[in-house]
Amino acid sequence: MRLERLRIQDLRCLHEVELALAPGLNVFVGANGAGKTSVLEAVFLLSHARSFRSGAREALLARGAARLSVFAELRQGGDRLLRLGLGRAASRWEARLEGEGASLGELIAECAVTCFEPGSHALIAGAAEERRRFLDWGVFHVEHAFLDNWRRYQRALKQRNSLLRAGTEPGSPLYAPWETELAALADWIDNQRRSYLARLRPLLHTCVAALLPELGAPELRYRRGWAEERELREQLEAQRGRDLARGHTSLGAHRADWSLAFEHAPQREHLSRGQEKLAALGCLLAQARLYAEQHGDWPIICLDDLASELDEAHQAAVIAQLAGSGAQVLVTGTELPAPLRGLPHRLFHVEQGRLTRLL
Repeated sequence: MRLERLRIQDLRCLHEVELALAPGLNVFVGANGAGKTSVLEAVFLLSHARSFRSGAREALLARGAARLSVFAELRQGGDRLLRLGLGRAASRWEARLEGEGASLGELIAECAVTCFEPGSHALIAGAAEERRRFLDWGVFHVEHAFLDNWRRYQRALKQRNSLLRAGTEPGSPLYAPWETELAALADWIDNQRRSYLARLRPLLHTCVAALLPELGAPELRYRRGWAEERELREQLEAQRGRDLARGHTSLGAHRADWSLAFEHAPQREHLSRGQEKLAALGCLLAQARLYAEQHGDWPIICLDDLASELDEAHQAAVIAQLAGSGAQVLVTGTELPAPLRGLPHRLFHVEQGRLTRLL
């Protein structure tokens, strides 16, 4: 898939931006703080309905503006052109498809974007929540029912946590219906996650090993969030007293995690920050390749501040992979990255929130 046109209004410093993108490489250059990353952020919003940057959602809105919006024309599979948009006023997101109101789930099902940016090392070294997001995004694009079931799971989890925080006695019958619901949904979610990881694992092995050959073979390890030997419903019932003391549910699909271990670096603490970034990039490339295999169409690839995140040899290796894939790639930097100089690309200069096409 690829974006043919993109219009951004009042997103950070981008007050009124409209551009036509090339189907292959698109490069955005300019000084730090000019607004380059915000262009990628706008594209990412269409796929995730959240930013890859940390911080309050309110920071997305340009100073003095009442509303932000992102509109795009998305070409899927070479023949289908879809108009989609996302807006935010106050604290509410609004999605549109072909000019009609749509749910966020319907929007993100249509647009797939993966992004490598300065915070991507958190996929390896950060909290489990980042890894669950990565995993569940991939699962969602295989099984769209995942989003509804995950929301149902979250509602049941909230109800059980409310009972715990209210000090409800462990023997109360009020727990049982929510624990039954949690257990059934957790099993379904776990099965979907395992199935996805089974397909991702060989691609991840190839992509990560290519970037970090010195670490030996990578191994993906998965923990579902509760012990394997007993049903979750039984474990939740047995855990009520301890969860009551904690004030939250300590077992379930919301506690799942995965990790990478290497032959010569069995613990993630053995990795340098640079190796963490390369491992994360390998995971993102593997996920993009799997998406392409499953859909016959690559997701849009965003590479933020590429030259400062990777040395020139790794930049060249990544660009070579992507340039031959047919994927649409959006790259930012203070100047044109060296590996791109011999490749066809569309070049934009960004200055104080304004974009000018140079090539």
